[in-house]
Amino acid sequence: MFKQLFSCIGEYKKESLLAPLTVTGEVMLEVLIPLIMADLIDKGIVLGRMDVILRLGGILVVAVLISLAFGVLAGLYASRASAGFAANLRKRMYYAVQDFSFSNIDRFSTASLVTRLTTDVTHVEHAYQMVIRVAVRSPMMLLFSLLMSFRVNPGLSLIFLVVIPFLGLGLYLIARRAFPIFHRVFRAYDRLNRVVQENLRGIRVVKSFVREEHETRKFRAVSQQIHDDFILAEKILALNAPLMQSAIYLCLLLISWVGARMVVATTMTTGQLVSLFSYSLQILMSLMMLSMVFVMLSISRASAERIVEVMNEKPDLHNPVAPVREVKNGEIRFEQVSFSYSNDPDHLCLVDINLQIEAGQTVGIIGGTGSGKTTLVQLIPRLYDVTKGAVYVGGVDVRAYDLQALREQVAMVLQKNVLFSGTIKENLRWGNANATDEELVAACRLAQADEFIRALPEGYDTYLEQGGVNLSGGQKQRLCIARALLKKPRILILDDSTSAVDTKTDALIRKAFRERLPEMTKLIIAQRVASVMDADLIVVMDQGRVVAAGTHEELLATNQIYREVYTSQLRGGGGPWRHRIGEGRFL
Repeated sequence: MFKQLFSCIGEYKKESLLAPLTVTGEVMLEVLIPLIMADLIDKGIVLGRMDVILRLGGILVVAVLISLAFGVLAGLYASRASAGFAANLRKRMYYAVQDFSFSNIDRFSTASLVTRLTTDVTHVEHAYQMVIRVAVRSPMMLLFSLLMSFRVNPGLSLIFLVVIPFLGLGLYLIARRAFPIFHRVFRAYDRLNRVVQENLRGIRVVKSFVREEHETRKFRAVSQQIHDDFILAEKILALNAPLMQSAIYLCLLLISWVGARMVVATTMTTGQLVSLFSYSLQILMSLMMLSMVFVMLSISRASAERIVEVMNEKPDLHNPVAPVREVKNGEIRFEQVSFSYSNDPDHLCLVDINLQIEAGQTVGIIGGTGSGKTTLVQLIPRLYDVTKGAVYVGGVDVRAYDLQALREQVAMVLQKNVLFSGTIKENLRWGNANATDEELVAACRLAQADEFIRALPEGYDTYLEQGGVNLSGGQKQRLCIARALLKKPRILILDDSTSAVDTKTDALIRKAFRERLPEMTKLIIAQRVASVMDADLIVVMDQGRVVAAGTHEELLATNQIYREVYTSQLRGGGGPWRHRIGEGRFL
């Protein structure tokens, strides 16, 4: 884990080294200051020698100023190093997520990834700053102060050796008890982020169903759990303060009692006693700072494990050694394809699919919810790898292609329309960053989007809010189709992408595709028979299998399922179709 984390220090190695070096200079000067004060008292003030007082006083001032300068530099270097380290961590995690396949993303929730990129990285950043500064300063201060106190008076310094082990054991037990609680808190943070994201994204649904109180209770429950866990953890960590205070006061009392007797017996000078007081405070404050480091490390350890978990996640999909970089045409072939999201042959979503689609064909795919339509088309751009069999595009197994080259030639318009904050032009150019205004307009005309865009106050420069909430469902679908067309792919997949479009506009889109894009292979997943009935090939799916394939007329004559769908939707029939609805086979 630590090797993975430290590899992210990168270009901030210099600051990471300078911070402990300047801390070392600061500590050495701070340890010398009590000795200078002891000489100032014993050789200057007690003897009344003003020349010694001025000389040692000047040295003391210079030492303090240099120590202060070292402290400022240490803080500056530590801040730069920790901030840079955190930036590199976020960058490494974000890049790792970008390389994830869909199966990798399925293992992490969106809320969990957001928490890891924000809260967890912040905790590790603070811990790293403490490690290169406080965790260096405290042990060095503890060691040097002990050595100097033994130099002043070995017998009296034995008090520290008695107190320190008990103090260290107490701090260890506190940190060990608190760590599991913080680990639980971060999992609760994931749930909190998920609740907030779901509420904000679905706020219109929440309000339309008057479920504000229900959502409030959900938020309050997870928030209360975080509150209770933090209170419990803080109660445990609060034991640090009385433990440290007890050690400090015990040491001071013992030094005062024994030291005063030694001063009276003239076996110790007043200056030496004062320096021992200073060293005792330095030693015990060092232990207190170490306890803070332990607390921070306890919190950040759980965060570090969650960060490394993302960084260690290996993408399931890789380019082959010598990938094919050219997709010759839009021919698609499924050969005995079976697929499972869990890669479990006993729980297959697709079973023994055999299908031939010629380049330039328009193929309609129809089937009930859960029949495997979306899963089927996601295998074409290799968003997932087949569990068994093979998928061929342009006569080549998709696993032999360079992933980017393959996906450049396969455009998908998903069930859930995703638009980003920005202008309509900026959203369209996701399909082709170098597209001209004329190409944007041409794609929008094909997708029947040009007319409504021009009716907007600022036309193609209209600003879209996040998710395109200022557009209707049908308008968002048409923009997403236009964006996909700008890729000029060999294969276009529309995954129920005209469900919010009226039948007239749907027909115009299909007509434009048929007349203007004859060489492009088009796969249309739909719930409406009208959207696919004029396709060159219609595929009927049920429970992960292709139960029939043919033209509209052939399926009406030979396939009962398709005939029931047609009768129900276009002729208002019922009968056996209603039984199908009850089974959840079609919507």
